[in-house]
Amino acid sequence: MESLQLYDGDSLPSVGLGFWKIDRTTAPGVVIDAVRAGYRHLDCACDYGNEKEVGEGIQSAIKQGLCTRDDLRVTSKLWNTYHRREHVRPAIEKSLSDLRLDHLDLYLIHFPISQKFVPFDHRYPPEWIYDPEARNPRIEFDPVPIQETWEAMEEVKKAGLARHIGISNFNTALIRDLLSFATIRPSVLQVELHPFLTQKKLLRYCATEGIAVTGFSPLGAESYYSLGMADRGESLLKHPVIQEIASNHGKTPAQICLRWGVQRKTAVVPKSSSPQHLSENLQIFDFALTESQMDAIDSLNCNRRFNDPGDFAEKAFNTFCPIYD
Repeated sequence: MESLQLYDGDSLPSVGLGFWKIDRTTAPGVVIDAVRAGYRHLDCACDYGNEKEVGEGIQSAIKQGLCTRDDLRVTSKLWNTYHRREHVRPAIEKSLSDLRLDHLDLYLIHFPISQKFVPFDHRYPPEWIYDPEARNPRIEFDPVPIQETWEAMEEVKKAGLARHIGISNFNTALIRDLLSFATIRPSVLQVELHPFLTQKKLLRYCATEGIAVTGFSPLGAESYYSLGMADRGESLLKHPVIQEIASNHGKTPAQICLRWGVQRKTAVVPKSSSPQHLSENLQIFDFALTESQMDAIDSLNCNRRFNDPGDFAEKAFNTFCPIYD
């Protein structure tokens, strides 16, 4: 397993397992299968609604001797309703309790979107809609400065609750603003990355600032069909360029997309609950794409963003919520 080097010398495995859309009932077993296969980077979030079950799996894997806690790099994310200073520490403590851990390896601001607080004992995870019983259920915003949220993130790191802190779904302008006041720099940026959305300028900027990058949805449209956010005609895995390169290397199209991601010096966090796919997704370090193959995959970029609140929030939550231009 290759790793990304963080600015303080720590490392993050280049392939992790994303737990978005992993069913609660299967999550403990998925963790065990993943750790047995060799995964040490687990990407979680409050909003995924399965941190308790992931925590069960982690503890089972440790008890079975498949790994130690120190072997793992566990990420979670601060949800939008917890951006106020006084809510950040309770939010990470809730995730830690569910995951059965005393610290996270990485804690990210999930979105640069601040919503009205929903008490933990009222609804958890609170998701996007403020009041599902309202006549017109929608997102309710609370204008919290990113500086306030980040300062609270720094405090949870200083308290030892997170080894590293970072950001997700931020663009270069927001990162520049954050760096202007941060006393602890973000270790990692997590964003959507795949051959249809290469984000070259963002990656180049993060490299100059020493911020490691993790790409979610590295296989593109696959996770979005069931949500009505992608058409099956947009499949990267069926694209002729990807399929031809896969054939040349004797690999699957998914392995080609993941190899492209790690060869760009980013981490990838594909989601899978299949033991076969879990194993295949790690088998990308025994070959390399040629420069011409990398260029061919890069040329597929069409700036197609599948996970865009500016699109899905209005359709699903009756609220226009753009964060990207």
